[in-house]
Amino acid sequence: MGRTRFATISSLKNRDLYSYDLPDRLIAKEPVQQRDGSKLLVYDTKTGSVTFDVFRHIADYLPAKSHLVCNTASVTPARITLHKQTGGKVVCLFLVNEPEQKSNEIRMMVDRKITINDTLLHNEKVIGTVVKHSESGIFIVSLHLTREALMGLLNKDGVMPIPLYLRDTTLSPASMKDRYQTIFAQPLPAGGATAAPTASLHFTNEVFKTLEKKGIQKSHISLLVGLGTFAPLTQKHIEENKLHEEWYDIPVSTQQMLSAASDITAVGTTVVRTLESYAVQKKPTGTTDIFIHPPYHFAYVRHLITNFHLPKSSLMMLVEAFLQDKHAPHHLVELYHMAIQHEFRFYSLGDTMLIL
Repeated sequence: MGRTRFATISSLKNRDLYSYDLPDRLIAKEPVQQRDGSKLLVYDTKTGSVTFDVFRHIADYLPAKSHLVCNTASVTPARITLHKQTGGKVVCLFLVNEPEQKSNEIRMMVDRKITINDTLLHNEKVIGTVVKHSESGIFIVSLHLTREALMGLLNKDGVMPIPLYLRDTTLSPASMKDRYQTIFAQPLPAGGATAAPTASLHFTNEVFKTLEKKGIQKSHISLLVGLGTFAPLTQKHIEENKLHEEWYDIPVSTQQMLSAASDITAVGTTVVRTLESYAVQKKPTGTTDIFIHPPYHFAYVRHLITNFHLPKSSLMMLVEAFLQDKHAPHHLVELYHMAIQHEFRFYSLGDTMLIL
């Protein structure tokens, strides 16, 4: 059967090329018991071979000269129940992934009607006052405490801002705080991610030890994933050729590695977005709205570890662009169909794929 040609992303109809049917039973509602026990699909783009294994064996497939890059951003439990001065409850989701806002202001989403000048409280302590309606469902709050104090409150009493498809998960809020967080996450005092870099959730200390024995080094970046990662693509995204903005930072040690290493493995699409933004913008710190889709030539990334993403999403387009840049004999949807046939679990808490 001939290879389907993927055109450039010029209209919404092209998104049908990123469609697939997923049985409900394969939507992962909770992680496997051991992080590194998740299934692993290994795709060698040079030979076209597909291997099925478990993640704890990933060192068997990565080249010894490869250099791993991980996203150390910490997910903040940014959803919290507050009260209006009238006593009514409001579930608020603070958009903590936007550290460049004014230090005394923060954007938030709410689950019900609020109005300008509403005061929000937690345990009778004033948290802030609503000062502006920013956009649909999003408001700006003037804080009555420092941003660092707000982060402390959220880490103590907040819950993880998990995707909607996980709302009937069996995990308790406490367990979700542990399992929807990487083992190497580094909290920031004034901001954090509102979604996890999910490809990193499979790593354990034992996996890192195995990689080290093989001589595989690792570096890190930080990209604060925002809610936009779950938002559907719109005609505006396509016409403007850019996505939602996310803040990133590349430390000096990683910058030095990038100038010397030639075989980089990105752990997740967040790392890809960061490294490719750096290649374009030449800035080690800032915001990126990069929209990676076919055709695209990758400046840094040679191998990719990634989860299985939502249909017709920008994340699928990024991974398909990566496959096409490597002249892979299979499209991403074909690999997804193989994963479904082998009962792989999809989305944030599901299984993973290594593309070589």
